[in-house]
Formats: sequence, C-alpha cells, structure tokens
Amino acid sequence: MPILGAHMSIAGGYYKSIDSGAAAGCQCVQLFTKNNNQWRAKDICDDDVSLFRTQLATHGIKHTLSHASYLINMGSPKDELWEKSIDAFVIELQRAELLGIPYVVVHPGSYTTSTAAEGIQRIAVALDEVHKRLPEVTTKCLLETTAGQGSNLGWQLEQLAEMLQQCQSSERVGICVDTCHMFAAGYDLRDESIYAQTWEQFDQLIGLERLLAFHLNDSKRELGSRKDRHEHIGAGEMGLEPFRLLLNDPRFTNIPMYLETAKGDRPDCPAELTWDQYNLETLRSLNTS
Repeated sequence: MPILGAHMSIAGGYYKSIDSGAAAGCQCVQLFTKNNNQWRAKDICDDDVSLFRTQLATHGIKHTLSHASYLINMGSPKDELWEKSIDAFVIELQRAELLGIPYVVVHPGSYTTSTAAEGIQRIAVALDEVHKRLPEVTTKCLLETTAGQGSNLGWQLEQLAEMLQQCQSSERVGICVDTCHMFAAGYDLRDESIYAQTWEQFDQLIGLERLLAFHLNDSKRELGSRKDRHEHIGAGEMGLEPFRLLLNDPRFTNIPMYLETAKGDRPDCPAELTWDQYNLETLRSLNTS
C-alpha cells in the first residue's frame, strides 16, 4: 500500500500538524515550518522540537516533508531578491533539520525579465551556494515540478534535468512531482501509454531514484493550461485514472504522497468525513494490492 498523507497546519504548534494528520488517517505529513508568505520566522525552541518528535513517535508517522516559502525565487535576475532567496532557503533547511524533517520542497524559481536558460543557471548556482553554507546539514532540497505559469521554471522535465546537471552539489537535490502541475504542464497522465512514456523520460533525463515525494492533486484546469489550480481527487480534469496508475505502480510504493487539496468539512456530509479523509479514502480505494 502506498504511503499517503496530506499537508497539515502548524497552528498551535508544530506537533499539531502531526496530531491533525493522524486524526485524518495520514501516514505522512507535509507542513510549513514558518509563515509561507513572510520572510521572517519565529525561532524554533527545544520544546517545539521535543513535542514534534514525540508526536511523530506516538502516531507512528515516519515520513515528513517541509514546504519552503512561496517568496523564494532562486531564478530571479535581480541580485537583491536572488540573495534574499538564498538566505531564506538556508533558513528553511536549517529549520527542517532541527525538527528532523528529511526534505524541504521548493519551487525552483522564475526567470521574470531574463531568459529560461539564465534562470536555470541562477537556480543551479543558488543551490550550490546554499549547500556551501550548510556542509553538515543532512536535510535535502526537493525541486518541485511546476505548472509553468508565467515565467516559472521546472514545468518541463528537461528544465529540471538541466538544473541538476549544472548544480555541482546535485547529490543533495531530489525531485517532488506534483500531479496537478504535471497535468497543467501538458503531461497527460490519464493515458496509460503517455503515463509510461512520461516516467521513462523522467528516468532517462533525471533518474527515478531522485523522485522522493509526490504531491497528489487533481486539476481545476484543462491539460496544458499552465495554470496551478488544485482540485479534490477525481473531481477535476484529471479524474481518477492517473491516481489509479500511480497508486498501483510498484516503483512508487515506498515514496510518500501528500495531498495539497482544500481543507474543511465536505458540504454534502460534514458530520462524516473531512475533505482530507474523503480524498485519502478515495485514493486508498484505487489501490488493488
């Protein structure tokens, strides 16, 4: 059975994300370690670390993932923002390391007023600088596949492969695949033959051993829209087939998969299941093993 979970809020304490995840039936939990729309962050104290790790052990959750701030842009041609992004990502990795979180997923960046090639180079150099500053940190960076909105980079597998090729410390970098983003970028994972071709291409360009996490989201927008709009599992343009294929693919059995769908109670039966519980049950029903 695949390892399934969701992104959870840290409101009230980091450990609350684990409590909420366990209550929803998560086997893995993604969280922010700070406000994702602010540069500054409150220090993580010893009690934060102790409570978080205690709850992980209590609930038997072995797979955690941190998501970096949306403000970070390591592809920016503007030196001030680029340097600020490097500083911020260093802090993201340090915070995850304190909590014992093995991976931090980050959107690669946008080239804005430069070119895609220049943006890719800036990302590779930024990652090397981050790793140069953190020689002892074991938490790894995961570059996320993007939808390709605007000048966002990472929507084509070739772009991600080029970032890794140019990064001298690429052994410290992995990939997080977002299903909605892949679909919006034009990869039709609904078609079994295209699904197979996509992972063959991924393996040839990047290597499946670098794929260390999934974000499981349906898409509100059509194939190739280049728009990042998440939808509940099976309720969007993707439908259930891509998730059925993923959840029964033996190559991905041990890779944690995290929902990033909307929270709250389901309006049709609020007393029974939250959206997280419903989406997790839907996913588990697709697995035939």
